[in-house]
Amino acid sequence: MFSYISLGTRDLARAIAFYDAALAPLGQARIVDFDPEGTSAAWGLDDPGPHLWVTEPFDGNPASVGNGVMVSFLAATRAAVDAFHAAALAHGGSDEGAPGLRPQYGPSFYAGYVRDPDGNKLNAVCYAAEAPVAPPPR
Repeated sequence: MFSYISLGTRDLARAIAFYDAALAPLGQARIVDFDPEGTSAAWGLDDPGPHLWVTEPFDGNPASVGNGVMVSFLAATRAAVDAFHAAALAHGGSDEGAPGLRPQYGPSFYAGYVRDPDGNKLNAVCYAAEAPVAPPPR
């Protein structure tokens, strides 16, 4: 359904450091040489995508946060959600909800919420049930 999602930034170098770290646990790498003008960066798959585009606004005005806007990244495991959340906080993000189950969204909905250094709201979510723990040997 989506080709890309675009978020604004006021400091591209800071955004690159944040997203490189936060998206690595989710297996998402930056697309190299995506923008020869140096005003944006992207992570995910090259065109047609999907990818996340982080850019300085084209109109030259400061980037601002959309009220009610959130980007959700799919995580393969709950450990990846935990790692995303920890990396985001360690690289200038702020906590918007610690990783954990949100049963109101489904029995296995495990997510962690952050804001990037520009204030954009993000989460990583794993829909898989936690692997059962093997009983101890007899």
